[in-house]
Amino acid sequence: MFSLIKAISLFTLFVTAISSNTIQIKKFDISPEEHFTLSCKSIGSLTKMDCGVMPQSSISIQNYMNAQFYGNIHIGTPEQSFTVIFDTGSSNLWVPSSTCSSCGSHAKYDHSQSNTYVSNGTDFEIRYGSGSVKGFISKDTVTLGNIPVPNAIFAEVTNEPGMVFKKGKFDGILGLAWKSISVDGINPIFNQMIDAKLIAEPVFSFYLTSESGKDGELTIGGINKDKFTGELFYVPLSSESYWEINMDGFTMNGQQVISTKTAIVDTGTSLFAGPKEDVKKIAKMVGAYSTFINPNEFMMSCNNLDSLPVIKINLCNGNQCKDFELTADDYVLKVTMFGHSVCILGFTGIDIPPPRGPLFILGDPFIRKYYTVFDVGQERIGFATAV
Repeated sequence: MFSLIKAISLFTLFVTAISSNTIQIKKFDISPEEHFTLSCKSIGSLTKMDCGVMPQSSISIQNYMNAQFYGNIHIGTPEQSFTVIFDTGSSNLWVPSSTCSSCGSHAKYDHSQSNTYVSNGTDFEIRYGSGSVKGFISKDTVTLGNIPVPNAIFAEVTNEPGMVFKKGKFDGILGLAWKSISVDGINPIFNQMIDAKLIAEPVFSFYLTSESGKDGELTIGGINKDKFTGELFYVPLSSESYWEINMDGFTMNGQQVISTKTAIVDTGTSLFAGPKEDVKKIAKMVGAYSTFINPNEFMMSCNNLDSLPVIKINLCNGNQCKDFELTADDYVLKVTMFGHSVCILGFTGIDIPPPRGPLFILGDPFIRKYYTVFDVGQERIGFATAV
């Protein structure tokens, strides 16, 4: 059983898994096209796939106040629809069960209404800082975009603690990290798609918007070149647990402000997150002050954003390095509360203990600025400036 960390406030959602294990990722020993063609005829009738077309699919990602990013999936036959956070910081898929009495008004999966449901029943539990999500394992067809995944393994949740999930805009979470941090060792949905040879390439890509109400995009099985400019810069993974990379620098005004070089790229984290003392240092540099709700989150004046320093994040691939820059428009969140504009520093302090920590989380503010490609086959992450 792997534990989870979760930091929550009015404007943030952070769900990520902790483990010291790693796994070996199976690479293609043939081309993706051959990999797909070899099995398409045997499963095409089941999944209604066109074997003459390399499958790639896109899912619209809704933006709620730059704090929650979620999209639709479908489970069962006939399909039942759910909104989920596509989270690269965890590895399990779960949705509320029809038997859940504490799941609020969220959509609930009723397996008795699906003729492709397969019973499993194994107990399932993910522990959070504020409680635990409990339920049981089931199998059914899970559809991402236009790609059905037959006999996908996921959890039906029968108990959701607190207000976090009850009041969230999403129904469940679909984890896109590695199997090594998956509860009960369940193969993540994307890996199930790779193993079933349902996608053109072992790659998925995120385009997140910076405007609340404007949709972004998750591309399954490929890259949308219309969503970024320039060339992708790839950074190798340092661990196949989270999407973890080495961060060679994080500077403001030429000063190194982050004490760790270990970073994870996490679509399920609404802010940047790092060691508490580092975040306090950043807050002091920009004139932010801690909130009464959470001393590790910070508010600030909206009047002097143009004068705030540029952040430079230095990432390397061998001897090739590149600075990824963020201005105050990228790392300060502007929200409206009670009719007034409020600015929130896009950082939260969190100390993750060894062996997984300390680490720094490149959350949604970074992914909104830089189109991000998660390449399972070559164990790397690519970045380019989003349009």
